[in-house]
Amino acid sequence: MAAEKNKGKKGGPADPISDRERALSEQIATLEAEIKRLDSQLQKVPAPKLRSTAIPHGNTVSRRNDPPPKPPAAEPVFEEIKPLKPTTEMEPSDRFNELGVRKYDLPGLLQKLRDQFRRPTTSNPRLVNYLAAGGVHGLRPLRYEKRVARNRFILFTAVLFLLLLGIILFFTTHH
Repeated sequence: MAAEKNKGKKGGPADPISDRERALSEQIATLEAEIKRLDSQLQKVPAPKLRSTAIPHGNTVSRRNDPPPKPPAAEPVFEEIKPLKPTTEMEPSDRFNELGVRKYDLPGLLQKLRDQFRRPTTSNPRLVNYLAAGGVHGLRPLRYEKRVARNRFILFTAVLFLLLLGIILFFTTHH
């Protein structure tokens, strides 16, 4: 019955959405007041202090009429760093249509596929040639190592083939 009386009144029952809206509005107002207060403090800050260039993180050098410097803030200062794009990833503007969507690039796709199957380029081709020829005393030449690896692979393949052939012959003769 009390609820029916509340409905008939002008305010009606308490609406949780409007209560939350009112609470958020109050919070926004307090934050705006805090921003104004901090902004006024920031405006009162004297002229910039000079920092020694010989010692990058050294004490600030104050002028004769300035008050002594305040100790540095405990919180770190973060700077926004914009990463540089490598020059290989820069896209010319003709690869995008008027809506900003990248056009289909068949030659670029084929180039990427070709690059997937190529060996990576060496940073020092003379050193690679020197090592391949066996010019370093105490190291075997790469040709010899490749030959040993190839012979191991052939031997392993032949043993595996003979093993499978034996298993097949065993089952075909007994069944």
